[in-house]
Amino acid sequence: MIKLAIIFHSVTGTTKQLASSVAAGASSVTGTEVIEVEIVGADIIEGRFNNFALLEKLTDADAMIFGSPTFMGSVSAQFKAFADATGELWAEKAWSDKVAAGFTIGSNLSGDQLHTIQYLQVFANQHGMLWASLDIPGNCDPQNRNRLGAQSGLIAHSKDGVLNDTDLMTAHYLGQRVAHVAKKFSG
Repeated sequence: MIKLAIIFHSVTGTTKQLASSVAAGASSVTGTEVIEVEIVGADIIEGRFNNFALLEKLTDADAMIFGSPTFMGSVSAQFKAFADATGELWAEKAWSDKVAAGFTIGSNLSGDQLHTIQYLQVFANQHGMLWASLDIPGNCDPQNRNRLGAQSGLIAHSKDGVLNDTDLMTAHYLGQRVAHVAKKFSG
């Protein structure tokens, strides 16, 4: 049995919808326990992440999938506060060799969402995690998954708060992919 955690922050609900689809995909892989961990405003006190019980939930995860909306070309302030709070875990190499991946959504077609994915990837790399990319070549998939063509992670787009069904299918696939990769490394 592998344990896969999905850690995300959502403002309008679209990132949460993607997280739920990622969770459904991961849960569809036999032998995978999934936990969804939402970063909420109450976790931030005077600008600092202060929910150490949430961090404790992640200690025995085999894989983590990070999600944040893209704001001003990067992760939300709430997600950044979470990332900053993991410094002691970094020093202890607590997340080293865990599988990681990421997803984001923005209201503009570009909106610098790739930078958000790259931030998540660098964050995972700093922890010594193994990044699992999205292995669906854009515009080559019969189901049109990965419609925006990002290989580093899932990038979704919605300007009206309604998610594209293809982005939800891609999120489901990302959850499956990370669960399969984590199983390979855990056993």
